[in-house]
Amino acid sequence: MHLDPVALFWATARWELVPLYVAAIFVFLSSLSKTMIPLRALVMASNISFMAYYYLDQKYPIVVLHFGLLLLNAVRLHQMIKLVKRVRTAATGDHTMNWLKPYMRRRHCRAGQVLFRAGDVADRTYFIVSGRFRVTEIDVELQAGDLVGELGLLRPGGRRGQSLECMTDGDLLSIGYDQVQELYFQNPDFGFYFLRLATGRLFQNLETLQRQLAEARAAPAGAVGGD
Repeated sequence: MHLDPVALFWATARWELVPLYVAAIFVFLSSLSKTMIPLRALVMASNISFMAYYYLDQKYPIVVLHFGLLLLNAVRLHQMIKLVKRVRTAATGDHTMNWLKPYMRRRHCRAGQVLFRAGDVADRTYFIVSGRFRVTEIDVELQAGDLVGELGLLRPGGRRGQSLECMTDGDLLSIGYDQVQELYFQNPDFGFYFLRLATGRLFQNLETLQRQLAEARAAPAGAVGGD
């Protein structure tokens, strides 16, 4: 008796294994992903497929495990998508980098406290929540909503180029460069917009120095003219 191979396959196929094969495909594709957002989405798809397989196999503890992983990956995916959107918004107008707040730790500072000096090892950036701070070398005052210290990440040698002093009691949010670098390499969009923001800060500092230099050059001439 001759059996059709196709008919034999359909007759003997174990359809309850289909979700497991699908999950394996998603796991393989996730290992090929180079960025975090697609990776999280593929892992979530594999979680759903594993849940379907183990539910059909009546292994409910593993179903609960993958459901928990699904929720965790969904939260991380939402955070990353939200981060990218906020970075884009910051790059087009809002240079305070509010989008980094969920990843930062709060720190209280007292008047007269020096957070870092020129030449110190640079290891973190700060977001000012309240109070007044001053960049000593260029005599620039910073207030709530300003970001400071991010250029140390890009400076050769990893040293501070300026000093930051607390003028009045205030609060800061800080994030270490290690975490910034992790976010940078996890998502190309984040890296691109972070460079735009850091470059914008650099140009602001250059404009401030140029203005102060012009005022210093004009001051003696004005004094002579007044006499």
